[in-house]
Amino acid sequence: MSAVQVGEDRRTAKLKLAVGAIGIVFGDIGTSPIYAFRETFVGPHPLAIDDLHILGVVSLIFWSMTVVVSLQYVTILLRADNKGEGGTLALVAMLGRYIGDSKWNWLTVLLAVAATSLFYGDSMITPAISVLSAVEGLTTVEAGLSKWVVPIALVLLIGLFVLQKRGTTKVGTLFAPIMLLYFTTLAVLGVWHIFDYPAILVALNPWYAVQFFMIDKTLAFLALGSVVLAVTGAEALYSDMGHFGRGPMRVSWFGFVMPCLLLNYFGQGAMIIGLGDASAAQAIENPFFFMAPEVLRLPLVLLATAATFIASQAVISGAFSVTHQAVQLGFIPRLSILHTSDEHHGQIYIPLVNWTLMVAVILLVLFFRTSSNLASAYGIAVTGAMLIDTCLMGVLLMAVWKWKWWYAVPTMSVFFLVDGAYFSSNMTKVPDGGWFPLLIAAFAFSLLTTWAKGRRLMKARMAEVGLPLDIFAKSGRNSTAKVPGTAIFMNSGSSGTPSALLHNIKHNKVLHDRVVVLTVAIADVPYVDEVDRTEVLSLGDGFYRVVVRYGFMEETDVPGALKRLDNMCGGPFEIMQTSFFLSRQTLLPSEHPGMALWREKLFAWMMRNAATPMEFFRLPTNRVVELGSQVEI
Repeated sequence: MSAVQVGEDRRTAKLKLAVGAIGIVFGDIGTSPIYAFRETFVGPHPLAIDDLHILGVVSLIFWSMTVVVSLQYVTILLRADNKGEGGTLALVAMLGRYIGDSKWNWLTVLLAVAATSLFYGDSMITPAISVLSAVEGLTTVEAGLSKWVVPIALVLLIGLFVLQKRGTTKVGTLFAPIMLLYFTTLAVLGVWHIFDYPAILVALNPWYAVQFFMIDKTLAFLALGSVVLAVTGAEALYSDMGHFGRGPMRVSWFGFVMPCLLLNYFGQGAMIIGLGDASAAQAIENPFFFMAPEVLRLPLVLLATAATFIASQAVISGAFSVTHQAVQLGFIPRLSILHTSDEHHGQIYIPLVNWTLMVAVILLVLFFRTSSNLASAYGIAVTGAMLIDTCLMGVLLMAVWKWKWWYAVPTMSVFFLVDGAYFSSNMTKVPDGGWFPLLIAAFAFSLLTTWAKGRRLMKARMAEVGLPLDIFAKSGRNSTAKVPGTAIFMNSGSSGTPSALLHNIKHNKVLHDRVVVLTVAIADVPYVDEVDRTEVLSLGDGFYRVVVRYGFMEETDVPGALKRLDNMCGGPFEIMQTSFFLSRQTLLPSEHPGMALWREKLFAWMMRNAATPMEFFRLPTNRVVELGSQVEI
């Protein structure tokens, strides 16, 4: 094959990935025009509908999209890939390899947990506000349909969550064409109204945003809380990098998505300025749908609803992916994780997350009733996560990329100023609904940190009373009877003797011919090369220590890993001749608890309700034996 053909094939593959990214990654930010521009004028702090405020808002949207999305995320953060994967947890895992076990590593981990906690609040609000805002477009077709908005939105949202267990492979093939049509429609509607009032293009000049602040300081600051709705979804670009790669995503953003979005925002501004006072006051209630002629308004509502459905699907899938990463990295207990596709390993379904999100979304719709009310709760989680990403980006520039301080400090100052202003403005929404994502984030943060600290304390306690495996192997063989077969004892640590092995000797007083102490280790990279997958150490007398390594994006499949060991452990493994021994710990109250009593009780509850290791490690249920022990932490 010639170099020219290879180049053409690469370009074709890159273009296909870019189109796929349009269908999946950009749904959240793509549906923002439905409500973002409107909220700056009819939200909790309404603005006067005049040229000064319209040009100021449009200019703020343009420069926010340029600085936050194009510069911070697409240009800089997409370069920060952890072996191809992006997202806050992936970034922190990468930073940990450079800054080691210093206090800064502890701080970056804490920031990542906070960002993950905020994400769960965002993942509840996004489907609710997106679908509700689209269905509200029906009122621009027929005002009498307003009483049906909430019921229709609820039916669509419940259907969305019910479909999750079927997977998104088949539905996903429809995503890209629908989103391509949707973004094209955004651009066409925008250009149509820009031609009616081309003077709107002066808003490209940042002076109009500055003038807005100079003349109306307080309202301009409060307006940032609504303007930021135009860039919600920027954090998803970074998280989804592993699915498409930075190159295709940049092509999608700069070549198609960003132009379409900006044309629509400028078109909305041009339409409102071009209308008279009375008409503008009516149109500003739903400017996105009033852009279309009356005869095309219903098709636009249907198209927007489909787009918000897809955007919600992407957020839910993102919640599954983030939860899977958090489980693998030790921040969340083992959960029941189902794989919905044999071809695409990243497509997973987590029932607990799905149904929790569904209940939360239903309650949000019933409580807030309108997308405008929900907009008051929206933004805090997103801007909080953006501010955390900015902090981590500062560590990245200085510790990993080794930027000179005279480059790094001015760059970070700009991003801190912009993201800090957005976050501060959104904090004013707390009494009007912003308390909800903060409450969810606080609850999630408590769960994640309690589980991580509890596991650390429990491992330390078990290590104190543990016996080195090499010493046990030398003494245990001659003091017990032997039985045929293979026994595999799962061990959470990379050293020491599993409590299940000690209890087996104590109560059953037998050892199998072959004893394998197996540890599943999760690396700080998304995927582990097959050559580095397993490590085997023979301790003599039929004892082996085996370490199986997985990346934080991979599935843990212990039987599959054992098949690849061949004769490294004294012969192949016959699963039906192998017994798996698991340790189950029961927590006891301690006179000197390692953490607050309420956290100890919470940790014990999480342990009791965690998924069984059989599911998580894919062990054959009829070959598993559990032995319990009691631990004080």
